[in-house]
This record gives sequence, structure tokens and C-alpha cells, in this order.
Amino acid sequence: MTLRAWKCDLSRWQVAPAHPGAAELARGIGTAPLVAQILCNRNITDIPAGKAFLNPRLTDLHGPELLPGCVQAARLVAAAVAAKKRIVIYGDYDVDGMTAVAILDSVLAMVGADVHFYVPHRLEEGYGVNDEAVAKLAGEGAELLITVDCGISALGPLAAAKAAGMTVIVTDHHGAGSSLPAVDAIVHPSLPGGDYPNGDLAGAGVAFKLAWQIAREICGETRVDEAMRQFLLEATCLAALGTVADVVPLVGENRSLVVHGLRGLRHTKHSGLRALLKSADLDGEKLDAYHVGFLLAPRLNACGRMGHARLAVELLTRATAEKSEQIAQYLAQQNTERQKVERAITAEAVEKVQQQGMDGEDCRVIVLADENWHGGVIGIVASRLVDRFDKPAILISLNGDGGQGSGRSIASFHMREALEACSAHLRNFGGHAMAGGLRIEREKVADFAAAMGEYARMHVSVAQLAPTLRIDAETTLAGLGYNIVEHLDRLAPHGQGNPPPALLIRRCKLVGQPRRMGKGGGVVSLVLSQGGTTMRAVGFGMGELADSLAGVNFIDVVAQPVLNRFNGRCNVELQIKDLAWE
Repeated sequence: MTLRAWKCDLSRWQVAPAHPGAAELARGIGTAPLVAQILCNRNITDIPAGKAFLNPRLTDLHGPELLPGCVQAARLVAAAVAAKKRIVIYGDYDVDGMTAVAILDSVLAMVGADVHFYVPHRLEEGYGVNDEAVAKLAGEGAELLITVDCGISALGPLAAAKAAGMTVIVTDHHGAGSSLPAVDAIVHPSLPGGDYPNGDLAGAGVAFKLAWQIAREICGETRVDEAMRQFLLEATCLAALGTVADVVPLVGENRSLVVHGLRGLRHTKHSGLRALLKSADLDGEKLDAYHVGFLLAPRLNACGRMGHARLAVELLTRATAEKSEQIAQYLAQQNTERQKVERAITAEAVEKVQQQGMDGEDCRVIVLADENWHGGVIGIVASRLVDRFDKPAILISLNGDGGQGSGRSIASFHMREALEACSAHLRNFGGHAMAGGLRIEREKVADFAAAMGEYARMHVSVAQLAPTLRIDAETTLAGLGYNIVEHLDRLAPHGQGNPPPALLIRRCKLVGQPRRMGKGGGVVSLVLSQGGTTMRAVGFGMGELADSLAGVNFIDVVAQPVLNRFNGRCNVELQIKDLAWE
């Protein structure tokens, strides 16, 4: 009888071949061969790179002087501080932008600068620097404008800032257009012609590097004083939040920044971060990328999605301990409201996709618009559609004669390039490979959807839309002992560029009946046995499998092994990614 899988077509289960250098790598770095095989799958094949990956250090960070524009920008900032000029940091309203603002605001406050910040309203102003905001800041006497996590595409507004007499520094990491803004300095890790070793810095990472160089400039030497050193160590917590939340590759110096930032977050003295952790019931917890991406970041983002992000930025910058507690509780409430709105819009969007036939092979990109959709939540809903239908998705919230849209993508479809190709139908747009934003006239939505559909048909094949399950290695239940899984834990934090391990264990016997667990029975719990080893396996969002597996004796399972700590005990457990049965 033919095996059938729960989620992914079995023909698209791709097991990585055994790497010929894995055994030597394992000996060289003192780890298990299984861990070495997974490292090889991540293109980490030599001993120095393997040691650096398993033992990331802050000394692995590239010096800020290597980042294009950083030295020039730091000199301009130091001169503005010395001249007591009014400095305004202009940030984005997502977590990456908020943390970038907080890093620069804090370092400048330390040196007595006249520093202020501005974050646009997501719904009223949209992403990036706008003319109205520039005029407002000029009227308030801004003399130095520093953009963070935005600005690389804001040619017109930044030209207006220069015309108003401001010194302008752009710090960004998003893709640039054919022209760059005519400003005094651009700090960016991946502009054409640059040679910075890490083109995947998040906006918070770029801000961290600039803060580091500012500290050097203020201190007058390469090494910073002890107060600045302690600040920079604390700032890695903020940089880690922004880096994880922006879903940039967690390899190289990004990995070092996140590993040390997460360690520091457990013991942070930052009142805002402590209040945020407490509100998420994470005070004192071992923190990883999951906690940041799914528990902390949504709270910060909810403020900007449902209203104005300024309050969340205040939490990360100037709020007292008492005020931080109040803001953190408010953010938790906003996040709960955001979840309700998101669920409602997702249900409506899924229904539209199915009614309009966008779930079929002929449609290779989803474009939907509705005047009742909350503009602050459509980006998350677009992600839900990508997960469900395995194709790029763009949702547009209509309001009056226009609308704003948010898109999420798949690996084979570069969202920003697609938006640029269809830009004749847009007011403006921005983004990167996996996500983008846009503004559009209501009357042009249909033409934009048609143009995007045609572009997708030319650039994405049906085969590229089909989900592929990449499997790191085949093993056995006995091969996943406590010590081995402890070694596997050293591969964390996981994220873009470093996914969680996916291991195939064949012909596991089902012991007892599968059980539904969790809210609404959405989790399936299995007990597996193989060669005398028994292990529990859970599948989140797979509750329906409890019925499908009734009467099944043996399964093949693809899973991530984890250490489940509960009531002082620690056991190896499998988190199911897919499974197949006869």
C-alpha cells in the first residue's frame, strides 16, 4: 500500500545526502556526527566556521568602521552633539524600527544630546519618511535628521529636509531603487558596490553599529569607556529583538548579536524590557528566538498595528519603571484585540481566495482588497495566506479613494522586485525579498492585481509553489538520546537561514491511541516506539490526525527533537513537521 503524508507531497520530502566531510567536522569541533551533518546542510563545512557557529562571540561582530557610511555619519552626529543641535531620529513603526530608534536615542541621551524621535502613524502616514512629517519637524527646529530602518527610498521627502536646512543621515537595510537620496551620509550594509561582510543586518543591527561608532567618536578612541561599553552590551538586547522580529538570516554576526542579546535579556536592567517580559510571563525564563518572535514582538507591534507606535517606543526609551508597567499591560491588551481582528480578517480572506479560485494552480499570487480590513493587521493575514496556500499574498485595505497594502512572499518570488515591476499602478512602494508595502488608488487595484498576476505567471512556476520539506538527515529514536539533543540545542536560535533541524525516523510503531490536546483539540499527541526506545511526539495544529491515524500501526515521521522540561524533569520529545502512513 502506498504511503500518504499529512501535509507535504511525499515526492517533495527531500532528504539531504550524507556529507562526506561531516565525520571530520564532528571530530574537529567535538560534536555529534548528526550535528555536524546539519551544519554541513547549512553550508558550514570547515572546523573554524563550525566552532564559530556553535560558540558565537561578540568579538565575531564586524567593526562599525567597515559598515559603509558609518564613520562619516558618526562624525556628523558627534559634531551635532557638540554644537547642541536639535537631533530627531525618524523610525519605522515595527519592532525593528522601534528598537533601532531606542538604541540611537539612548546613546545620544547618554552624551547629553538634544535628541527627539518621530515614528509615523501606520494608518494615517504609512511606511517611511513623508513630506508632512518633514515639514512638521522643520517647523519644530530639527537640525539633524537620522532615519532608522527607513529612508533609502524617500528621495523627495529627504530632499525637502535638506532644502529646509537639515543635515540628513539615512540608516536603512531595505532594498534601494535606481537612485539614492541626496543626503549627507547613508549607512547601509548592502548598497551596490559595497563590500560589507554581512549584507543582512536588520535595521536595529545597523543602528547598533552606528551607536558603537558614535561611542568611539565621543570617547575619542577605538576603545570606548566603561559606561559606553556597558551600554553597548545592554543594547544587544534591543538589537536582538529587532533582528529576530525582522526575520533576517540568523547566521554570522546576526547570530552572535542575537545569542548574546537573548542571554542579556534574561538579566536586563532596562525597565521597559523587564516590564515587557513580565507581561508575557517570561520573567527569568530561558529566552530563545521563539519567545521573541511569537510572544514579545507581537506585543510591541500591536501598538503600531492597532493605533500609534509611539507608546511602544516610549517603553523602550524614556518610560519610568512605573510607566513601563502601565505601557506593557496596555500593549498586552492591544495584542489581544489585534488577535481577534486578525482571526476575523483571515477567515474572510480565506473565503475570498476560495470563492475567486485563487487557491488553484492557475493563480500564482494572491491579491485581495477590502474596505473593511484593518490596515494594521493585513500584513499578518498575508503571512497566514502564504502559510495556507503556499503562494505570495498581497492584501489591500481600502479607505476612501485609496488604499494601503502589505505583501508576504515565498523564497522563489522577490516581493520588492515584483512591486517595482508593477509600480506604474502604485502611488509608492517599498520592501525586500520576502515582504513589501504599497499605497494605491482605489481605481487602480484591479489593474495592479492583473499586472501582479501576469508577473507571477512569468516568474514563478507551479513546481516552485508546491511546498518542499527539506530533511536534514535520517536517524532512529535510539539515536536521539539526551546528550545528542543537547548538542542539537546548540544550533539555536533558529530562524531565517538557520531553520530548526528536521529529522526523518522511519517505521515507528504507534503505541496506544493518538490523543487530541490543547485548546479546541488542535494538538495531536502520539507515543512512538522503535527498537525498544519509546518517545512522545506532538503535532501543533495537527489535531485532526488523531482521527486519521486510528487503526494505523506504523508511521514515518519528520520531526524536530527538543528537550521538554517540566516539573524538574527533562525528556526528549519530538515536534512533528510531517508524517506518513499506509
